[in-house]
Amino acid sequence: MNAEIITIGDELMRGEIVDSNKARIAERLLLHDLDTRHQVSVLDDPADMRDAFVRAAERSDFVLVSGGLGPTRDDLTTEVLAETFGRKLELDPPSLEAIEAFFARVGREMVDANKKQAYFPEDADVLENPIGTAPGFSIREGRATFFAMPGVPRELDRMMDDQVLPRIASRLAEEEEGGAARRVVRAQLLATFGLGESTLEEELRDLMRDGEVELGFRTSFPDNFLRPVARAATAGEADAKIEKAVAAIRERLGPVVYGAGETDAKDTMESVVGRLLTEAGKTVSTAESCTGGLIAERFTDVPGSSAYFLGGVVSYSNEAKAAMLGVPEDVLEAHGAVSEPVVRAMAEGTRERFGSDFGIATSGISGPGGGTADKPVGLVWIALSSEAGTHADSFVFQVDRSRHRRLTAQVGLDWIRRSLIGAELVGPSLLRRSGGGSAPGGSK
Repeated sequence: MNAEIITIGDELMRGEIVDSNKARIAERLLLHDLDTRHQVSVLDDPADMRDAFVRAAERSDFVLVSGGLGPTRDDLTTEVLAETFGRKLELDPPSLEAIEAFFARVGREMVDANKKQAYFPEDADVLENPIGTAPGFSIREGRATFFAMPGVPRELDRMMDDQVLPRIASRLAEEEEGGAARRVVRAQLLATFGLGESTLEEELRDLMRDGEVELGFRTSFPDNFLRPVARAATAGEADAKIEKAVAAIRERLGPVVYGAGETDAKDTMESVVGRLLTEAGKTVSTAESCTGGLIAERFTDVPGSSAYFLGGVVSYSNEAKAAMLGVPEDVLEAHGAVSEPVVRAMAEGTRERFGSDFGIATSGISGPGGGTADKPVGLVWIALSSEAGTHADSFVFQVDRSRHRRLTAQVGLDWIRRSLIGAELVGPSLLRRSGGGSAPGGSK
């Protein structure tokens, strides 16, 4: 059996937003050993939508449609799908009540346009949406089962997990009872930081030569994700294969692997660091110049971070570095803001002022201007201060301003993680050119 994904929306076709829903759906289908043979995007145009629906019904067993379930005039999925297959639209009173209750719960007045979201093609199976106003639905048309879902990613994820995948699993079980044996699939998503995609593939090439496990790669700057996928006749065999593969990857890559998940990377760098700080009973504070508070923001994105994140200073100017962090003015004048002595003083200053176990500091030239022959655009100094001493190193990240800040913040977080697990403090090898450095406790 096979699956097809159809995403609908003018904004997708014009490139106004990135169509991440195809990946979200396909990733989940993979765990049911369903390959998506076709992925289609169409405008909010009835003729194009009808053509996509007819083609999908002829060639696919499962058709997962995302988008076009909203209350506005260009949300046409329900109407066009019903018309395409000659079905009338019928009001579903429980859905209307749920939509009305949603608006009451959030303290907003429901307008008449939202009532259209409670109409579905006749004989449709309604899919509840507890976190939005757009219920989904499914219909069977010949060999194909259509699932219409909202385009909002978090609503789509919830509907896929709670409503759609159980229905797909049920139909697959029926097919298996009819003699179509299916394989059990197990997959992991491993988050890595520090090595490029081609380097990762070369490092792991020999581990995947036996055909037991497929290994996929995906880049989402500044990280790379590995997806080992194992198939077997039984759940026990598939579990054993994936556990063996993951263990081999972790042994080979060591601390380059920082997190894991299943359909999504559940672990972010900041959540992993927060968990390690909590387990160790340690605290952290920040002193940021070029990253402008990005590290502090990422810490506070994690619920419960107040247990370990004490605060931070965005010391963008030299005056702020001196007044708020105690960086000596003569050091600033002699070496400049982007230098090892200054970033060391920043890390030590924030740790002293907040009384934290760790102090992380950044100072760099994110560009696009501001560089010199001695200090080119992309240069950044990072320092980590702890009871073991202060470690500092410099890198030249030749990327745009936004990615320079994100990459610098990721290195800072990674250094805290590595310090907590007893690993060497290193930078991302793919983007590192050259730079100074010193052992923990040293100074210049």
